[in-house]
Amino acid sequence: MPAFLPAPSPGTPGEGWGEGDLELQCRWHSKSPSPPPSPGVPGEGASRSSLWALTAQSGVAVAPEGHESRRAFRRITINPRRNRTGLAPLRVAAKKRLKHSSVLNPLLIAALCCALLRSASAADAPKLWFYYPTNLLPDENIPKLQSVWRRAAAAGYSTVLLSDSKFARLATLPEHYFENCRKVRQIARDLKLDIVPAVFPVGYANDILYNDPILAEGLPVRDTLFVVHDGVAACVADPPVTLAKPAFVDDTVHIADGIATVHGDAVHHRFVFQLALPEFRCYHVSVEIKTEGYTAHPQIAALAGERGLTFTNLNVRPTQNWKRQDIIFNTLDHHDVVLYFGVWDQAKGTLFWRNWKIEEIGLLNVLRRAGTPCTVKIDGGRACEEGNDYEPIRDPHMGNDPWPGEYQVWHEPPVIRTHLPDGTRLRVSWYHPVIIYDEQVCGCISDPKMMALLADQAKRMKSLWDADGYMMSHDEFRVMNWDESCASQHRTPGQLLADNVRRCTALLLPKTAYVWSDMFDPYHNAIAGPYYLVNGPLTGSWEGLDKSVVIVNWNYDHRDQSLKFFADRGNKQILAGYYDGPLSDWKNWLLSARSIPNVIGYLYTTWSQNYDHLDEFAKIAREPTADGK
Repeated sequence: MPAFLPAPSPGTPGEGWGEGDLELQCRWHSKSPSPPPSPGVPGEGASRSSLWALTAQSGVAVAPEGHESRRAFRRITINPRRNRTGLAPLRVAAKKRLKHSSVLNPLLIAALCCALLRSASAADAPKLWFYYPTNLLPDENIPKLQSVWRRAAAAGYSTVLLSDSKFARLATLPEHYFENCRKVRQIARDLKLDIVPAVFPVGYANDILYNDPILAEGLPVRDTLFVVHDGVAACVADPPVTLAKPAFVDDTVHIADGIATVHGDAVHHRFVFQLALPEFRCYHVSVEIKTEGYTAHPQIAALAGERGLTFTNLNVRPTQNWKRQDIIFNTLDHHDVVLYFGVWDQAKGTLFWRNWKIEEIGLLNVLRRAGTPCTVKIDGGRACEEGNDYEPIRDPHMGNDPWPGEYQVWHEPPVIRTHLPDGTRLRVSWYHPVIIYDEQVCGCISDPKMMALLADQAKRMKSLWDADGYMMSHDEFRVMNWDESCASQHRTPGQLLADNVRRCTALLLPKTAYVWSDMFDPYHNAIAGPYYLVNGPLTGSWEGLDKSVVIVNWNYDHRDQSLKFFADRGNKQILAGYYDGPLSDWKNWLLSARSIPNVIGYLYTTWSQNYDHLDEFAKIAREPTADGK
């Protein structure tokens, strides 16, 4: 028989064992007081009760040489020291004595242990998750939910990541909403699905801002000029600004009679203006657009060096008559701005632009809270007093149109009503939120009122769902560290975010906290910058992650580096393997994760409610990877 492999030394798990080996330890009683005959066996020299071990690799048992006494089998310990799923040792007590020969008994034991290990490994293999966003208030959404969840459960899914914008404002909802939540919990119990609800929407903060729209993160505007006339102070551009002759026009753009016409299948279709503007001023750009079967997406982009100043999408249909489009941008700490009207993609059809304009504006979506002060002073003179020199300033549309938590890109901003003399020049400083893409507005995580809202949400959600874990929605946080609530802390955005996620994790204890990976991943969004409109580096944000926080990793482009980064920090991970893309991406995820420890789940992530690939995703998850593991 082959020689026995030495067992690991105490305190050095896995030493001396091969990849995939199983340690089997059996407590035995010998009828004679002599020690086991095999040299090197653990417990050698014991008189009555000792330990011996064997190695089972690929289901083949190897017994110690010279082993020939009959022993009473008492206990088996399976210790898969290198199992990347984190399988804990499985202990099985035998209820009857097994008499055996020196070869037969180890084989029987190994067969039993391997069967038990396969069963335990299946139970503790990475779990299948799926993402399900919904609105639980309408009754008709419950049967739709049940249908998808039943399909998922049948395909082997065990966990649903559940999101609803109303989770952020439970105090405002009718009893009927909570009745539907109880129905959903029962559906999950019947299907043996665990629910992990989403909480803390601070990056996409519109939902939590429903409770208090002024808690949006604000960009500073400094010393905007207002001039008084007939009891009203209105914004006046200082200096004047216009869009005269473009500094550059692509060959695919033809400008004549005030209309820019775009057609052709080239990649770039742009006309560009170079502007010299003051720092920290706010500007409104408008243009009218007409399309005829146009397949690309027109954009207006303001750039200052490497930083983009605007990220708002235009609402343009493939075919439409003339329609005005609006964006705003803040110059921040830049003087030189390049303004683009253009398309950065190949397209069919025809696009027309006309009436492009720019104007300096004041008090659009003005934020009124302690961390975003609005001050008025006479140009070159004293500070003015609100309620005495001028009426209180308020924008009634700010964060309330069409409902709380929603912000308009453009509307006519408020004026200042005052009894100051005509011709008085005022300098007004204020803060405003920014709309990213279609509607995203970020919250101010440094304002104490925001933390109070998050604490209230955690309390209400834990009471409502009584879940084992909750998903922290700290993803794509694109505006941060501009207002005085943040600036007064003298921290980087990374430090602010680290502090916030640390506090949010504490709010969920003793439950498990999950979080999206991107804002804590140096290979994704936790970078030195510039990152959108974040003021400073996001590096170090990961220092706020406790090892108990489970990372939901969606960094496909840099998955190898990202997976290793979080694994080295000791965090468990869930792979967001399906992201409304090709299933080949999912196979690549699995290949990258094959040597990563503590991967505990696979998440089917759809943002378009596409559950057509649930079964195939699950099937691929169960298949061995390309190297057979």
